[in-house]
Amino acid sequence: MTIHQITRDAVTLHVEESGPADGPVVMFSNSLGTTLHLWDGILPHLPAGLRIIRYDMRGHGKSNVPPGPYSMGALVADAEAICDALAVKEALFVGLSVGGMVAQGLAVKRHDLIRAMVLSNTAAKIGTPQLWQDRIEMVQTKGMAALSDSVMERWFGRDFHGTPAMQPWQTMLEATNPAGYAGVCAAIAGTDFYTPTSGLRLSTLGIAGSEDRATPPDLVRETVALIPGSDFQLMRRLGHLPCVEDPSGYAALLNGFITRIGHLT
Repeated sequence: MTIHQITRDAVTLHVEESGPADGPVVMFSNSLGTTLHLWDGILPHLPAGLRIIRYDMRGHGKSNVPPGPYSMGALVADAEAICDALAVKEALFVGLSVGGMVAQGLAVKRHDLIRAMVLSNTAAKIGTPQLWQDRIEMVQTKGMAALSDSVMERWFGRDFHGTPAMQPWQTMLEATNPAGYAGVCAAIAGTDFYTPTSGLRLSTLGIAGSEDRATPPDLVRETVALIPGSDFQLMRRLGHLPCVEDPSGYAALLNGFITRIGHLT
């Protein structure tokens, strides 16, 4: 494991890299309220030989928390800076929720960096500006714990919600810096990628959870369908973080996609 601290525009981003330096890159981008450890469970199920790059989005984990609000352009530029600093080209970019929005924005801006992408539990537009403003005001006035129970209901399916396995994820959410959380909420609120995403032409896999209350399956399917030739997979009885609830099943979808696009030879 190699740890990088990559700075862009006075913001230092925490990045972790594993696997062979000359391997095909799979880059992961996490969701609002989580860190790069969102992907821990699936890594043992991925094939050897991949160069795995994960990072904490600004405002989250071990990355800096600059004053908000943030823009989606800034989040995309952060991912771009990581790719450039680590000489990444032709990556498979896996983004979940807001990470999937970053994937779309980066693919539009720098197609040389991404040869394929996985849009997991995400959309071209998520929620409404008022929804996100309400969320921002709640965390700014009452703190992260005030919304954690409702977020857990949106994040997890019936089989996982309320179990001891859920607790670390609720703890992770509550440990998120409120300013960082609010900053990313603002970025999501201002994003509508329907038009730019419809112009993309690259191999794309969409993944949704049947019990996802944050980005319901039809919303994910609608976004993935904007890209000709894309594939859509529904994971049943799972919520917004299927890589947490069923890491082996999630990894199996990734591995099948990696094989189909010839990313690992």
